Amino acid sequence: MTSDYPRDLRGYGRTPPDPQWPGGARIAVQFVVNFEEGGENNILHGDRASEAFLSDVLGAQPWPGQRHANIESMFEYGSRAGFWRLWRMFSERQLPTTVFGVATALMRNPEIVAAMQEAKWDIASHSLKWVDHKDMSEVEERQEIADAIRVHTEATGVRPLGWYTGRSSINTNRLLMEAGGLMYLCDSYADDLPYWLNGPNGPHLVIPYSLDANDMRFVNPQGFGGGDEFYTYLKDSFDVLYAEGATSPKMMSVGLHCRVVGRPGRAAALARFLDYIVSHDRVWVPTRLQIAEHWHAHLKHLAADARAIG
Repeated sequence: MTSDYPRDLRGYGRTPPDPQWPGGARIAVQFVVNFEEGGENNILHGDRASEAFLSDVLGAQPWPGQRHANIESMFEYGSRAGFWRLWRMFSERQLPTTVFGVATALMRNPEIVAAMQEAKWDIASHSLKWVDHKDMSEVEERQEIADAIRVHTEATGVRPLGWYTGRSSINTNRLLMEAGGLMYLCDSYADDLPYWLNGPNGPHLVIPYSLDANDMRFVNPQGFGGGDEFYTYLKDSFDVLYAEGATSPKMMSVGLHCRVVGRPGRAAALARFLDYIVSHDRVWVPTRLQIAEHWHAHLKHLAADARAIG
């Protein structure tokens, strides 16, 4: 084993830090609404093929040089109907969310951006387009990041403070740290708490995301067959973390997509889960920006032990 191994397999170890959540909360439950509709792979957007990821066409393959009418209309459902169902659901309960917004999707949906801002949702960047970064050169990905920041700022009126690429490369986090101006990054699934990384410009906060407590498993071969399975998985995750929170508070991330859980039969399960968590005391439901502000204000000292990014 070498001392320059670039991964951190230990993390916080046996004794995680106390996150000191506001109000003495035992758990922070953080919801993300991914907004990708209009930013997915499409030859209309200059891409080589149609989208093949995260739709109800299970096992879809990219169609090089062709549009895929069925998948296009499923994405359109997300912006035409699914978003508004989720927006009403969270607004009626006065629960905030963070948006992972693809910049070009935000630009194509100004009415939706206005609704997000009306609800005071935190709009983080989900890159310029919802495409794979793994085959981009560093030069190409650096330009993609710069263009995403520019378009996001034009679409929302403010520069993004958070970032989640999702379809990232091994260079993404380092390049984002080099770009600067971000309070938090989310391209990690490594912990139940935020943590610091040492980047090219100093310590940077990472707020991990989740692909298990995530509606994407409705459209994965091994995943949720119906709303009851989704609700049970979310409830079990919450119950374990809430119990641990008596002595060691944690964070729970829930990932949502307008075209997926925005469908009525799936949205019902999400509504049940929202009502379940608000029936408990000492539960904080923040945006990711609120978590970042809290961590910067109260746990910046942990940055002294941050490892360098691999």
